[in-house]
Amino acid sequence: MSAVLHAIAGGIATLTLNRPESRNALNREMCDLLISISREISLNKEIKIALVRANGSVFCAGADLKERQGMGKEQVRERRMKGFAAYAALEGLPMPVIAVVQGPAVGSGCEIAGACDFIVATPAASFRTPEALRGTVGATQRLPRILGKRLAKDLMFTGRELSAMEARDAGLVARLVADADLESTLDEIRKKILNAPPSSLRLAKRCIDRGVELDPQGALDAEIAAIDEQLAAGSWMGKR
Repeated sequence: MSAVLHAIAGGIATLTLNRPESRNALNREMCDLLISISREISLNKEIKIALVRANGSVFCAGADLKERQGMGKEQVRERRMKGFAAYAALEGLPMPVIAVVQGPAVGSGCEIAGACDFIVATPAASFRTPEALRGTVGATQRLPRILGKRLAKDLMFTGRELSAMEARDAGLVARLVADADLESTLDEIRKKILNAPPSSLRLAKRCIDRGVELDPQGALDAEIAAIDEQLAAGSWMGKR
């Protein structure tokens, strides 16, 4: 069985973490597939939205530590770099990407969910980054930008678990919905995005992602550049 399943239908790409027997722990195969599938999706102009889901009761239990047994220092570093490349591949997708989290997201699971544009979660979701307590370093960059550095440090230094509700209140989870309402909520989101001009959504995503890393003037310049690009393409006022 493939460590990541993917399906494309009706302008929607669905990536599914598929190692339920290992609690969807991130291994090299999963990293490679996330990278290659993301590359394929990014080149497909027909795809307007991507969903990242997981099989089983755990979204992702973190890195597969069993895989590292017997590895030397350079092999471990290479594997860590592969993980960073997988997160970046998801984060770099040009269309809206939504993480659907229905269980624990630990370490690499937080990275995968955090690399998506926003998270829809059910009450069974939780978020934890215990890397430092396990004697390693990781998950130190995305979460501080989302949660703020103090809460991110609390999670990292103490192993504190954020419940789905706490994660929503802290801004990590965008929507918290009951299990019974999950699919209808996703249908609503998909419908809104599929009915929107894809070029506008991609430009808006690019502006937001670039803008938060720039000063106010640089962010405004990024938006003006996107407006000019849209006008040059003849796509404005609802034109697609």
